[in-house]
Amino acid sequence: MSDQPMVFEEWTTNGGGRIAVARLNSPRNLNSLSMDMIRLLKPQLQRWADDDSVCAVWLEAEGDKAFCAGGDIVSLYRSMTEPGKLAEGERFFTEEYELDYLIHTFPKPVVCWGNGIVMGGGIGLMAGASHRVVTEHSKLAMPEVSIGLYPDIGAGWFLNRMPGRTGMFLGLTGSRMNAADALFVGMADRFVSHELKGQVIDALASANWQGSSAHSVVSSVLRQYEQQSREALPASAVRDHFDDIQQATDGDSLEQVVAQLKDLGGREGWLGKAVKGLASASPTSLALTWKHLQRSQRDSLKQVLDNELVMSVNCLKKGEFAEGIRALLIDKDMQPRWRYASLAELDNEWIEEFFSQAPGH
Repeated sequence: MSDQPMVFEEWTTNGGGRIAVARLNSPRNLNSLSMDMIRLLKPQLQRWADDDSVCAVWLEAEGDKAFCAGGDIVSLYRSMTEPGKLAEGERFFTEEYELDYLIHTFPKPVVCWGNGIVMGGGIGLMAGASHRVVTEHSKLAMPEVSIGLYPDIGAGWFLNRMPGRTGMFLGLTGSRMNAADALFVGMADRFVSHELKGQVIDALASANWQGSSAHSVVSSVLRQYEQQSREALPASAVRDHFDDIQQATDGDSLEQVVAQLKDLGGREGWLGKAVKGLASASPTSLALTWKHLQRSQRDSLKQVLDNELVMSVNCLKKGEFAEGIRALLIDKDMQPRWRYASLAELDNEWIEEFFSQAPGH
């Protein structure tokens, strides 16, 4: 196995064209998205976009546990806590969001094989793909409120496009989705059993790419294998509890909605577990999520990413994000000392500072 963080290959199709392959290659840390990965993947995608012989891009990851468990937050922690390194964190977010936008606007089909854990920065890569595939092993989440951040990587755009208020629910709780949930909320396009991956690749390589649009060729192949996979599709808890989610997120204030969500904690099964994370979430992060999703409802993806860059850079500077990472991954005491212990104590001026761009930026 290559020791490079990204592996690039090209598969030749029967018609002489090529399917370009990009593989995240850091399975030991669940393929966490690093600056090295970003700086390798972005220019390679740009080259493939300009190469007329490339029919489509296939985006996958090494190993079966995770497509990508999120951004490399340990490196971000160092940028926040070591003297003179803050600019590294700013560059990470800048280049990550540029990569995400490139995938969203890519002129050719991008198939993302989202097997295993797909969280945070991994969802950022997957969300923009034209053909997002989930499997029976897929576990998606945006759990940033637990580490003093907020759902970023375009979440202000895609969470607001989910059915009802499921986007707000998932952003505030950080709860996990399975494949059926991802299909229901619009975060995935096709469900295919993971064991069929090799057959899907072979079918794409042998497909007739002449005379049909590349997007329709990919859609046709995936549809064929989705039909073979139907029995493996799990139930969607988000869909089954949609009415409960709508009722709990119906409120005029964050405090009211969080209280209603916490009331669901006594429920048996998935719904009770889904809201457990609220107890340890950063009150600052909950407020950022609430305000960001409300303010982004009519924004374009580009506007959302621009605003999220301002917010994320401020998160690097203000301590809450560093404290969340410390508690989870550095000291691992699982006891974050948030600046404000509760929503009731939050200072609104403090929250508004996260939305303001510093002079000179």
